[in-house]
Amino acid sequence: MKIVYLITGSGGSFYCGNCYRDMLYVRAIRKVPGIEAKAIPLYLPPDKTTLKESGFDSNVFFGAISMYLREKVRFLRNMPAFFDKFLDAGLFLKLAAKQAGTTSSEGYEELTINMIEGDNAFRKSEVDRLVRYLSKNGKPQIIHLSNALILGIARQLKKRMDVKIVCSLLNEDDWIDDMAEPFRSRAWEMIAREAGYVDTFVTSSMYYKDFFRQRTGINGNNVTIIPLGFDPENDPASTLRPTPSAIGYFSRVNYHNGFDKLVDAFIELKKKDMIPGLTLNVCGGYTGTDKPFLSEQIKKIREAGLVKSVHIFPEFQGEGKTRFFNSVDVVTVPVRKYDGYGLYLLEANASGIPVVQPDTGAFPEIVEKTGGGIIYSPDSVEELARSLFNLLSDAEKLMQLRSAGIRNVRKEFSLARMSERLAAVYEKTLQNA
Repeated sequence: MKIVYLITGSGGSFYCGNCYRDMLYVRAIRKVPGIEAKAIPLYLPPDKTTLKESGFDSNVFFGAISMYLREKVRFLRNMPAFFDKFLDAGLFLKLAAKQAGTTSSEGYEELTINMIEGDNAFRKSEVDRLVRYLSKNGKPQIIHLSNALILGIARQLKKRMDVKIVCSLLNEDDWIDDMAEPFRSRAWEMIAREAGYVDTFVTSSMYYKDFFRQRTGINGNNVTIIPLGFDPENDPASTLRPTPSAIGYFSRVNYHNGFDKLVDAFIELKKKDMIPGLTLNVCGGYTGTDKPFLSEQIKKIREAGLVKSVHIFPEFQGEGKTRFFNSVDVVTVPVRKYDGYGLYLLEANASGIPVVQPDTGAFPEIVEKTGGGIIYSPDSVEELARSLFNLLSDAEKLMQLRSAGIRNVRKEFSLARMSERLAAVYEKTLQNA
């Protein structure tokens, strides 16, 4: 079986759960005997870490620069193909990748709609180039799209190649719900329309399956739940961590992920000196668009006199990630927008770190399966501070959650389990007319 993943990039400057998920899919399915798989990047080149994955192609299709200029500059909409090639040269795309990662869809509404609809954003000449490239050594049987925001290409590929289309679903609402009306409603309506060209959807939680059905109105019969899985890179952190206690934040440092809520809870804990010597360790990266928000949080920390109690871990992959998890007792990411999964929870549990999460999105579903954390409600700064204090003050509970998280994540959420489920979905997709 031959499978090609079409994967949109984030630029690699922050922890991106969806990007990591795509990488895990490729890594997992390539381990299955009888399956040949590779990933082709769209818009932006993969970051250096992703390039180390042998399944990722070096070619980039539908380059971000030319797509953006065609949308924004009217007289460039019919620019010749050689100009596309010039704008999307590796050097320019790498520079664009460094600026990528905006959390606001303001100004991108029409481009988003066009990518979902497909005919305008995905130009025929570029689709033809992609089709020729995919067919060069025998066309794939399945093309797996990384998210529903690029559904517009499904119809064109099915017409040209007669292939099965699989599409991942996760947190598309993070982008769409920031769009102004009527673009927001139109985006969901067009996703529902273009969904007819997808043979199978794959998502990570029952929460997001139900959410997607509600927003689009589709019946969901072809939406399959495959919990994410991965093989931990290192052994769990030591059971004996030196005092003082430390709270960890592991995700992109921005407003949507609630970093300011954690800062406020941390300041509250420190003001009352509830846990002597407590520190806040932060890992996950940020982009230029996050800097004003981050500056506000640093200002609050400075005014509270807590600069020396906050530690930043600039590397969120490899050894840097290991050092971070070895430095904390608990991890929390108090997101504002409901998360359809939260891969960072599994990463924390696999490293022996319990999690503290609000009772929102897929968090209750995940924590119930892992047993590696606690859920708090209401979703307030006060309740977050209280929950962190209660857990950090209970050594026995910490050890209980640590043991359960390590055991269940490594048993139930392994890369092998995920690869088996993915392979079964692909087989079923090929069998269904």
